Amino acid sequence: MAFAHYLLAVPVEPSDPHRTSILTSSSSSSPGSLFSIAFSSSSSLSLRSKARKLSIFSKFRRIGHKAKVKPQESEVSLAAEAFTNFKHLLLPITDRNPYLSEGTRQAAATTAALAKKYGADITVVVIDEKEKESLPEHDAQLTSIRWHLSEGGFQEFRLLERLGGGNKPTAIIGEVADDLNLDLAVISMEAIHSKHVDANLLAEFLPCPVLLLPL
Repeated sequence: MAFAHYLLAVPVEPSDPHRTSILTSSSSSSPGSLFSIAFSSSSSLSLRSKARKLSIFSKFRRIGHKAKVKPQESEVSLAAEAFTNFKHLLLPITDRNPYLSEGTRQAAATTAALAKKYGADITVVVIDEKEKESLPEHDAQLTSIRWHLSEGGFQEFRLLERLGGGNKPTAIIGEVADDLNLDLAVISMEAIHSKHVDANLLAEFLPCPVLLLPL
């Protein structure tokens, strides 16, 4: 079939008595029989050679295409693995509600659920620009954090406090995530809407994926 394809693709020339016929045709051939004009054996070999070369070239193109796809598939696999292989999660607390705001409770429940599913550890960082002495209900807030995480099955977790000094919560979240080599930070969009966390700076400072939970 390939030979026939290339045979039809070649322009038809007047018959030459010096050429060796490889196809027979009668003098009463119809106009359509022009396509059955024979080529010399050397032309036939040349066409077959071209067909083989094109076939080989086609194979190389297919191989080259596969080689280009592999790195992309590898990158996708690595990204997928990064989002399914959590070992250490970060739960930042930026609100001052001693019983935790709705968004913070949602973030705590989600963090506990993910940690339980993947067998990960949890680090909680409580962040406030004010000193501890200026936060009379700070201890009540810590009790609320422990209660909500215990409801998710976590009695033990790392608790960090970054209070005072006028430090910005976004920068602190990035520093803690970097220092502890964390795999994921879970933050409610409430923290973004309340201006406690700057989403643009978060993308710049955070060295790991972040899960932003809608309200």
